[in-house]
Amino acid sequence: MRGPSSSLLALAAVLAAGCGSGGDTPPVAPAPPGPVPRVPELTVLGHGLTENRYTAEISVGGRYAYSSSWGTRNSVRGNAVYVWDLSASQPQLIDSVIVADAGTTGDVQVVPDANLLIVAVEPTPRGAIVLYDVATPARPALIGRYETPNTANGVHTAQVSRVDGRLYAFLCIDPRGSDPAKLVIVDITDPRAPVERWVRVLGAPFVHDVNVRDGIMLTAEWNNGMAAYDIGGGGRGGTPSSPVLLGRIVTTGGSVHNVVWLRDSVSGARYALVGEEGPGALGTSSVGDVHVVDVSAWDAMREVAFFRVTSAGTHNFWVDERSGVLYAAYYNAGVRAVDVRGDLSSCVASARDALGRCDLTLAGRLLGTALGSQVTYVWGIDGAAGSVIASDMLRGLWRVALAVPGVR
Repeated sequence: MRGPSSSLLALAAVLAAGCGSGGDTPPVAPAPPGPVPRVPELTVLGHGLTENRYTAEISVGGRYAYSSSWGTRNSVRGNAVYVWDLSASQPQLIDSVIVADAGTTGDVQVVPDANLLIVAVEPTPRGAIVLYDVATPARPALIGRYETPNTANGVHTAQVSRVDGRLYAFLCIDPRGSDPAKLVIVDITDPRAPVERWVRVLGAPFVHDVNVRDGIMLTAEWNNGMAAYDIGGGGRGGTPSSPVLLGRIVTTGGSVHNVVWLRDSVSGARYALVGEEGPGALGTSSVGDVHVVDVSAWDAMREVAFFRVTSAGTHNFWVDERSGVLYAAYYNAGVRAVDVRGDLSSCVASARDALGRCDLTLAGRLLGTALGSQVTYVWGIDGAAGSVIASDMLRGLWRVALAVPGVR
């Protein structure tokens, strides 16, 4: 999942689509004291430096990666998408695309099997998604811009998934003034003629991210928690044009920013990995845990575990499901690799908090760290040919070696 940042309260304009304190949500119960196992530092394989704009999301498609830009840095707007060649260990910046009428381009996703690149635009003057042909991956070619009154407030994230053979974009729309946040689903099977299929006011005060798998749509709805909808795979007759609510959970601490649905390839266990984004300041601080929700029953979801980094908060994730490893971008603390194989609700009593949740660090599931000794502010992460690529808002892209999976 790649939902961009939304609650850096010290920068209210910092993610205009998603600033929220989570003040109406329950306090986070502290984990019990206990020894924290030493973990290895993951090897940094390369660094692609760019400092003229703040780097935002990262999306990898084979040999190439695409990074968006955010906000304004030294009077330079975040209206560019950068194209990177990943054929060598060090990412090489080879091209850029300037997105017209973009105040910021916080979200980007490449769909290699459709030769498609989608960029979310927050308004100057109107929000939209912009679509590019990447049949020649190093040279994105503009297909068109999709904007309607329903996207005008700004598209904060644009997640793309297939459902029943058709390609859909799930657009999380910013609130503005008295106009609330909403989710817009657009059929982009023909990217030259997108068709709006569903619009719904959603989230409190934001809907921030969407993850779709097997005809189930998970939504990150901030203080309204995480919801699951049938859009073709839940047995309730839902479709992308008419989603059916299956269940909802409000995780500890609220501020639900992003979500990834994990299905363990060995045990078959099903979990939602939910990112919480608390207050922070660009370049220096952040707050927020990873919450693990058992989703084996959509109408009875329960939070069973969490992962916390002291004095830092998570942002976006990439999951290597085959190896059972979660890679989490942790803003001012770099990258964390966490073992998510097997039963995440099982741990010794000393590794449980006051709410009965397993602390994955105390349970020995932290596999590795990266970039923590660097001055970084890591926004996003994606897998790339035996490594991960992390997008650092301050200094571009880092390539990091994979962690060694735990044995369970």
